[in-house]
Amino acid sequence: MSDPADLLGAELAQYRASSVSGGDVVSAVVADVTASGRVNLELGNGDLLLEVACPDSYRGRAAGDWVAVRLSARPVVLWRLGPDPVTTEETTTEQIAVQAALDTQVVRAATYGTGAPAGSGWQEATEVHVRKVDGRLEVYFRVGSVADPSPGTPDVPAPRPVTISPTASGSWRGGRPDEYAASPTQGDWTGRGNRRGAWFYGAAIQNACAGKTVATMKVQFSRKTGAGVNAKRPMHLYLHDHSSPPSGQLDLDDGPEELLSLSVGATGTATLPASWRSQLASGAAKGLAVYANGSRDYAAFTGGKITITFSA
Repeated sequence: MSDPADLLGAELAQYRASSVSGGDVVSAVVADVTASGRVNLELGNGDLLLEVACPDSYRGRAAGDWVAVRLSARPVVLWRLGPDPVTTEETTTEQIAVQAALDTQVVRAATYGTGAPAGSGWQEATEVHVRKVDGRLEVYFRVGSVADPSPGTPDVPAPRPVTISPTASGSWRGGRPDEYAASPTQGDWTGRGNRRGAWFYGAAIQNACAGKTVATMKVQFSRKTGAGVNAKRPMHLYLHDHSSPPSGQLDLDDGPEELLSLSVGATGTATLPASWRSQLASGAAKGLAVYANGSRDYAAFTGGKITITFSA
């Protein structure tokens, strides 16, 4: 029996026989959400199931979720276990609605003519002033007398979030670019020396933050399959000061920080420390890197998109 699906089915059957009574539906915890939108599951005996399909009704998938899974040659998640997510969904919907309202300028009607407007409540404007704030238009009318109190001026909204993609990425070993590892890689699997990987952004991060107050910086990564063990391994993250890939050694600055741990195929988001976002915003640091010693945390990663939110 050499077919991978048959082998997996046999292992799951053995698991059912040893730990499940009365059926083949068990509970499992989501180890990670993968780049494809599927999930990696950890069973009660510690086994890891990779790329398990989920129903469309299972929304907001996240590591740590408990789910009911049907064990078979092709395992499938049936539903999520836990509290009703309506509260979280309501909050998210309200946030989206508020942002949409800020982005939309609404005028009920716009008409014109050669005479005075018909109807009551009109006030004659002797001057019109306009300005643009965060890309949106504000209009001020100067009137001779105030017959009806003016609505208040809303607070200036914070600048919209910005997402920045890396302009380049790669790996280094032995003080020079590693042509055998195109994706950023940490550690050493073969005994030929530790790899260090990096993502580069030019001056895009500094330019996006100029004149603004940064609230958060979050970066998304995915762990490649076929590099290291399948189980979760931490990313050993560093800052670097290269605007573009160096021809010699990749220098590592502040770090390491273990902000994220991923199983193979998984995607996750890490929030950068306040000191790191300050350095990236000012241009003192230019990008992110990974480095590990030996084979234990050997892993390769893709992604590197940084989402920046602002408070002012």
